[in-house]
Amino acid sequence: MAFESSSSFKIILGSSSSSRRQILSDMGYEFSVMTADIDEKQIRLEKPEELVMALAEAKADAILGKIHVIDFFDKDEPTLLITADQVVIHGGKIREKPSDKDEAREFIKGYSEGHAATVGFVLVTNLKTGARRGGWDKAEVSFRKIPDEVIESLVNEGEVLYVAGGLMVEHPLTSPFVEAMVGTADSIMGLPKVLTERLIQEALQ
Repeated sequence: MAFESSSSFKIILGSSSSSRRQILSDMGYEFSVMTADIDEKQIRLEKPEELVMALAEAKADAILGKIHVIDFFDKDEPTLLITADQVVIHGGKIREKPSDKDEAREFIKGYSEGHAATVGFVLVTNLKTGARRGGWDKAEVSFRKIPDEVIESLVNEGEVLYVAGGLMVEHPLTSPFVEAMVGTADSIMGLPKVLTERLIQEALQ
């Protein structure tokens, strides 16, 4: 597996999320991508904080099972594996990725003239030392009325099917209807920059 250099260490992003790839690139890092390919529905916990942490750890463990970790012990440069998970909280209920277009439509209609919160967890694993550092980040967003035709366009385009709660504040169809945010857009998009940078530095120590 070829890795691109990123200063004095290398990064593997353990996610298929286009948003997380974009955010990590925006942070100035080069990285390779691996996916965990786990069945997230097999991990069920009632508290959102516990669920996202368990899923981020399960993703890391699954990727570690695909690579020869021992190969990273003797390398001069450490390699960091970044995994993350996020859920949306709406009406007191946890929302993960929509199961189909009907559920995505229902989710987005619920945000119209409403409010949603996100709970995310980022985990950074140092493959050279075995050190793991993780942390949570939360954000909130409220929306103006989202027209039905906009919701249909979002659902038919399909990208909302691959994100927690079908929530995409950064999407050009959605962003005009964002009324207010508590927290940062990158947190709602699934990879909070400040937290991720802190965890990277902690995992390197």
